[in-house]
Amino acid sequence: MPRLEGKRAVIIGAAGKDNLGQVLARRFAAEGAQVTVAGRHQDVLAELAAEIGGHAVTADITRTQDNEALAEAALARMGGIDIAVNCTGWGLLVPFLDTTRDELEQMTRLQFIGPFEFFQSMLRRMADGGSIVQVSSATARIMMDDHAAYMGTKAGMDHVIRCIANEFGARGIRANSVSPGFTASPMTGRAARNDAVVGAFAREYPLGRVGTLEDTAEAIAWLCTDACFLTGENLQVNGGLTLRRNPTNAEIAGAVRAAKAARAAAQ
Repeated sequence: MPRLEGKRAVIIGAAGKDNLGQVLARRFAAEGAQVTVAGRHQDVLAELAAEIGGHAVTADITRTQDNEALAEAALARMGGIDIAVNCTGWGLLVPFLDTTRDELEQMTRLQFIGPFEFFQSMLRRMADGGSIVQVSSATARIMMDDHAAYMGTKAGMDHVIRCIANEFGARGIRANSVSPGFTASPMTGRAARNDAVVGAFAREYPLGRVGTLEDTAEAIAWLCTDACFLTGENLQVNGGLTLRRNPTNAEIAGAVRAAKAARAAAQ
């Protein structure tokens, strides 16, 4: 029997072509869940919803009214909400002293205020025994150059998840976060297509490879099953990266230069 049979799930952050939200939506549907996907691009969402037999709702997580409208639409279309997952994020890469007030405000709205309000909207309507999952990052625990605003907001939401777990546990609602490391995805873009960059990260992974979107989706799906007894936890889905560290910008640049030199020498 599929592990999520009869579950009604809302996934926000599914409007990027083949991003984590889309991979997760397909996984949930394959596991038997009814799925409402949300994000800012209706055409992409509609295509995904048609593929998985789900529902699509245009919503910007930074807008309070959008989060409320999404929750109401999901409730009306599916008859209830058992699972809510936030897959949104923005990989801001800026040195600490160069980070502007505007960038800080954008990052806070997208990665802290928005997710906070999204989960508020979901929890007001969620059935007892439901599951909340926040997609965090390994960088909320270990350092990565020029990611202060990104890291800080992700770490902040990890603590919010613990608060949700504590407050809503009496209703049987579980809340957890997952922390991928460097992953080949639309968010990592060109870096994920550069073998030298990927190699620089993979050398820090005890398991010897960087993660995939499927790795993260599998972990989230398990967290949302009735077999899972975890709540208030931050699950490190990164092949052991947090036992070590991310490579520095200088190390990544050095790996890229070495790869270019090797290619030139081979010609």
